[in-house]
Amino acid sequence: MKVDVLLGLQWGDEGKGKVVDVLTPKYDLITRFQGGPNAGHTLEFNEIKHVLHTIPSGIFRDDKINVIGNGVVIDPVIFKKEIEGIKGLGIDLSKSLFISKKAHLILPSHRILDAASEAAKGKSKIGSTLKGIGPTYMDKTGRNGLRVGDINSNFKEKYELLVAKHRQMLDKFYEFDYDIAEYEAEWFEGIKVLSEFQHIDSEQFLNDALKEDKSILAEGAQGTLLDIDFGSYPFVTSSNTVCAGACTGLGVAPNRIGNVIGIFKAYCTRVGMGPFPTELFDEDGQKLRDNGNEYGSTTGRPRRCGWLDLVSLKYSIMINGVTELTMMKSDVMDDFESVKICTSYKVNGQEVAHVPYEMTEDIEPVYTEFKGWKTDMTAMTHENEFPEEFNAYIDFIEKETGVPVKVVSVGPNRAQTIDRMID
Repeated sequence: MKVDVLLGLQWGDEGKGKVVDVLTPKYDLITRFQGGPNAGHTLEFNEIKHVLHTIPSGIFRDDKINVIGNGVVIDPVIFKKEIEGIKGLGIDLSKSLFISKKAHLILPSHRILDAASEAAKGKSKIGSTLKGIGPTYMDKTGRNGLRVGDINSNFKEKYELLVAKHRQMLDKFYEFDYDIAEYEAEWFEGIKVLSEFQHIDSEQFLNDALKEDKSILAEGAQGTLLDIDFGSYPFVTSSNTVCAGACTGLGVAPNRIGNVIGIFKAYCTRVGMGPFPTELFDEDGQKLRDNGNEYGSTTGRPRRCGWLDLVSLKYSIMINGVTELTMMKSDVMDDFESVKICTSYKVNGQEVAHVPYEMTEDIEPVYTEFKGWKTDMTAMTHENEFPEEFNAYIDFIEKETGVPVKVVSVGPNRAQTIDRMID
């Protein structure tokens, strides 16, 4: 068996949680391979909306194993709240959720460092979610981090040593008022909850599952254009959000990767700072925001909205080796007279069809315009119902990318998902 990878192809918020939930019945194990509680994967079913931050999106399906991989960073406070919310729905996670011993922990002092660093940047801030993600990954690469596997081994001593280091950094480099004590009590309560779950050597666990012909879906967080190496640096996250991150974030070899499912919205959104070539500041941009309810599921911040950027989409497909596409939120553009797709950029007067080294404000998008479909698609259940104008939009994307759009989402509910490959 192979590990199929599902990831975002834009700046996150593409709707990965819903798609994982829909696909979960086809798999034995669902895994998260990177990121932390800055992720917000939204699922809607039975008229209830669920937002997951750390736990894989397969958790609401019976008889499925869910694994938090070594590439994930965990905030025990947020984890505890997430567990309590799921338990409140009558779901027992004790036998279905496994956590890698090698996953790193976000400390209260990581969150303080994050806030202090962002405040010190002033106008140069990058739009951090202030959840301590960056400082935690810095400690990981600096070989100072605390991991889940440390909880049962001189944990308090290791915790205090790392916090002392963080205090020195705060006192030396930042003028920032903080009181770590107000966070610590809740944090250690979260550690108790975290301790109740099965901690595993996840790389061995997953490779053993593959030997037993178990099917695995790897769920990414954020999006390709936020990747630490290949995103719009420095306005990126702190982990590898691309397909290669599934190998390092789970401990599976590259030759064990199977299908790569790329998720994208029918338009583009971005939260926080950073370049966005197709961003709209007019009525169309506000209409996308209102129709799509474009506000961060984790941060609550209004998302910046714009037309679909095919230049960056093709770049993401290339980097990830995408084998099939899933287009989300098609219904958001149901009432537009016309819609556009950016097919190239003008940089310093020269037209280019690739993502440049720096995504600057000088980039001018070149658009191809399409007639809007002016049809309510939310009740559709088969692609035969798609209007001609919408089919033209999909056909253009498939022709330009060379990758089939296998699935189309026409609403937030798990039932509003149309598989185009089924007759």
